Amino acid sequence: MSTAVIGAVNGQISAVFGKLSALHAKNAFAFAIIAGELFQTPDNASDEAETEVDQLLNGKIEVPLPTYFAMARGGMPARVAERLKDNAGELCPNLYFLGRRTTVKTSEGVRIVALGGVHANLPNDKEVLGEFMPVHTDNDVKILRGANNADILVTSEWPAEIRTGSQAAYTGEDPVSQQGVAELCTRLKPRYHFSCSSGFFEREPFFHTQDEDSVGYQITRFISLAPYGNPNKQKWIYAFSLDPSAAPPVTIPSGVTASPLSFVGKKRKAEDAPGFSRYSNGDSQPRRQNNKRRRAPPPTPQECFFCLSNPNIAAHLITSIGNSAYLTTAKGPLSTSTTFPTLGFPGHTLIIPLEHAPSIAAIQDTDSKRDTVAEMQRYRNALQQMVAARGKDAPETGKLGAVTWDITRAGGIHIHWQFLPVPQDLISKGLVEAAFKVEAENERYPKFAEKENVDEEVEGDYFKVTIWSQEEDGKTKEKVLVLPLDPSFRFDLQFARRVLAKLLGLEKRLHWQDCAQTEEEETKDAEAFKEAFKLFDFSLEE
Repeated sequence: MSTAVIGAVNGQISAVFGKLSALHAKNAFAFAIIAGELFQTPDNASDEAETEVDQLLNGKIEVPLPTYFAMARGGMPARVAERLKDNAGELCPNLYFLGRRTTVKTSEGVRIVALGGVHANLPNDKEVLGEFMPVHTDNDVKILRGANNADILVTSEWPAEIRTGSQAAYTGEDPVSQQGVAELCTRLKPRYHFSCSSGFFEREPFFHTQDEDSVGYQITRFISLAPYGNPNKQKWIYAFSLDPSAAPPVTIPSGVTASPLSFVGKKRKAEDAPGFSRYSNGDSQPRRQNNKRRRAPPPTPQECFFCLSNPNIAAHLITSIGNSAYLTTAKGPLSTSTTFPTLGFPGHTLIIPLEHAPSIAAIQDTDSKRDTVAEMQRYRNALQQMVAARGKDAPETGKLGAVTWDITRAGGIHIHWQFLPVPQDLISKGLVEAAFKVEAENERYPKFAEKENVDEEVEGDYFKVTIWSQEEDGKTKEKVLVLPLDPSFRFDLQFARRVLAKLLGLEKRLHWQDCAQTEEEETKDAEAFKEAFKLFDFSLEE
């Protein structure tokens, strides 16, 4: 099903419907929407615009297909309002008014939600808020949120922070944006969100955080259209196909970002944000003030580069999202796409809980803690199965085991596990275990303690490494080594990476900052990983 959305018409009614008629003859649109001003502002309307209105009302301008027009910011002529009131929202054949607060379902099953006019702090009084008054209130937003979902959302104003994290160009006056519109979009998760502005803007599509009962990723495309006849010849009409029955994708498509809307109103100034890097294992750089060392405050979930609510998260690295945790390929991975020939991609992966907490123990809700641990372990097991399966029929040197490690400290940022394939023979010969113990001894760290139960919760601050392998008889072996961390020594956050770099002959890749890839290279590796992992990815199960 094809449809078209138009920006501001500004009284040029016959010209726009003439253009729409010609396009409709070629594309057979199911319906059209006018997201911007259909009429000129009554106080400033030209004689030509007034004539256009008369011709429309008298049936001298043909509307070629069912068309819905929004309540924009400038209001409408009094005679138009009277006609709408008398005809229950139908201005003339095929032309229908969306209203300032509307939910409508088309004959094709498309659900349209519209919020018109400018935001105003007015009482919810019908005598104050006329039916055709070009404003909306917080109560209007609240009521529309009850619609729960939409295929198309139409608003006169932009959602706040919609340009955050976007590389899309925009040339025009800064549009008015509202927090309420952002909250409405986040709640309804529309497939398309249309608005209007002095220039054209199409943001990269973005996905919304999944609810517990969600199947797939709800993706929104935000498009703001320029006015018809604008001097810069920017796009004023947008045609697209829409299938309201189509299921959302089960994986995040390439080019889709995290939602910039989920942290509206919570951002701190850039100069106040701590220097936290997603891959620094959670250590912030201290700042100097009045000649005293002071640790920067920890980032909020909206600033944390492990949280999906951060609009700057590298969404192209995300490979799977479950109910309590997600997977992402590592930025600046230790291994490369040639390190493990049986894989064909780096394989350095992070397992990250959805909840923002410095440790598993810090997750307050008991059920959430249990579910988080269980799903992180499930992801680890799935990764182990994948690397074992890829090397099953390879020569001995191609068979793979795996190492998983994490650093847990009460003063950390966001707990995560790092996973790296390791040649099976290094594990079988005891070289991996020995490498960690020798390096710890060289650093004069305390001795590792071995845990018999891999699922046993470790108390306090610690570094933990899990060494996993699958033997010839198909049985698996797991060894868990724990190094307690306390203030008596300074622990190197790159300890595990340094051990494995030496063991794998990758000393030149010791620091992740030195292993930078282009976004194209990162995307290629992530897509290769997803293709290999899909047979083991339980998040794809219905």
